[in-house]
Amino acid sequence: MSMDPSLVAESPGAASKSSDGSSVSSGGGHSGSAAAGRGFAKYALAKLGGAAVSLLMVVFSAFFLFRVLGGDPVDALTRDVPTTPAERAALRHRLGLDQPLSLQFVHYLQGVLTGDLGQSYQYQQPVTSLIGARLGATVLLTGTALVLAVSLGLWIGTRAGWRQGSRFDKVQVGVSLTLWSAPTFWFGMIVIMAFGRYLGLFPVNGMVSPYTPDGFWPQALDTLHHLVLPVLTMTAVIYAQYVLVMRSSILDEKDADYLVTARAKGLRDDDVRRRHAVPNALLPTVTLVFLQLGGVVGGAILTETVFSWPGLGLLAYQALRIPDLPLLQGTFLFFSTAVILANTAADVVYRFLDPRVRHS
Repeated sequence: MSMDPSLVAESPGAASKSSDGSSVSSGGGHSGSAAAGRGFAKYALAKLGGAAVSLLMVVFSAFFLFRVLGGDPVDALTRDVPTTPAERAALRHRLGLDQPLSLQFVHYLQGVLTGDLGQSYQYQQPVTSLIGARLGATVLLTGTALVLAVSLGLWIGTRAGWRQGSRFDKVQVGVSLTLWSAPTFWFGMIVIMAFGRYLGLFPVNGMVSPYTPDGFWPQALDTLHHLVLPVLTMTAVIYAQYVLVMRSSILDEKDADYLVTARAKGLRDDDVRRRHAVPNALLPTVTLVFLQLGGVVGGAILTETVFSWPGLGLLAYQALRIPDLPLLQGTFLFFSTAVILANTAADVVYRFLDPRVRHS
């Protein structure tokens, strides 16, 4: 019995299958890859579109938000200097504060579009230069604290969840909840009193002591010495969320069928936890890490203020006291952009890590 040639022509897949099985497999693979590529492109465009809308809202809100707060920069800048009304008017004109709000907004938008965030009122320097000069200190502080918090939180959370109800679990959950609920500035002052003032082990402010000799190693060692207490404070406050999230994820996976199968194969309990439970329980923690990455660039305002750490957080606090509007707008834009980009990256990475997102 022979096949009608017209049917073969109308059905390329069937013809390929009847003549060459390997070619059918290759065609299906290409089709699947193309569909997956289109799906990812659509997903990525949707996330990038959402990020663009968020950035647009941040750009608009950065201008109006700090003007709603009130406060006259001219009053703050001339507080300790005797000035005449004419001098105050000249200063207001030089800062552009005597212009209508609509015109100030147009100048602000033009600056944002061209990468010019304006001139700081108090430092008399470009805002972009100030942010660039402080970025390294913030990344050093918050990046170190994030690495320590993630490592410590994952290790403790995994073991606490795996041994639910044990003394280790109860102690670690109690400590984590206590530290997580503690205000950062309060915990920072406790650390300063205990390790700085009472024991005298570490410096309590700044990044480098003025009497430190020049040279890479003296400066680096002194920076690490100054880094201990701020990092200890930040790590203690944020590691708890990794403990609790990882513990909860481990509890969800602990009685899964695939772990029962792994145990039935004779794997040791530690191997079951490390090779099967932990990789599947990491997904929620990955999202949390990416969210914190935005904070790494954005800085930690409270920690840097308590320890006078010369980073972006302290810069934002100093700008808020005036208020230094260009500097406030610039730091707000920088912080918000970092968080939005980190969240977008988390969404994209999550699609690769979790098959449920790819097939949703």
